[in-house]
Amino acid sequence: MSMFDKAKDKLEQVVGQAKEKLGEATGNEDLRDAGKRDQLSGEAKEAGHDLKDRAAGAAKDVKDRLSGDDR
Repeated sequence: MSMFDKAKDKLEQVVGQAKEKLGEATGNEDLRDAGKRDQLSGEAKEAGHDLKDRAAGAAKDVKDRLSGDDR
């Protein structure tokens, strides 16, 4: 995963936290809920990217083992 994708995922979570806190402070349930959704979305994207990275690493390890490349 690129650093840009990681930064976007984290930013989405931070913006979500801000929305949630602002919604709580102002009594705006819609804003609070939108913030929670943004946080969950960012976390889900981050987890998906992490899984993709791990799968790519595992595939590379298998390929290296099969080709005899033990670097």
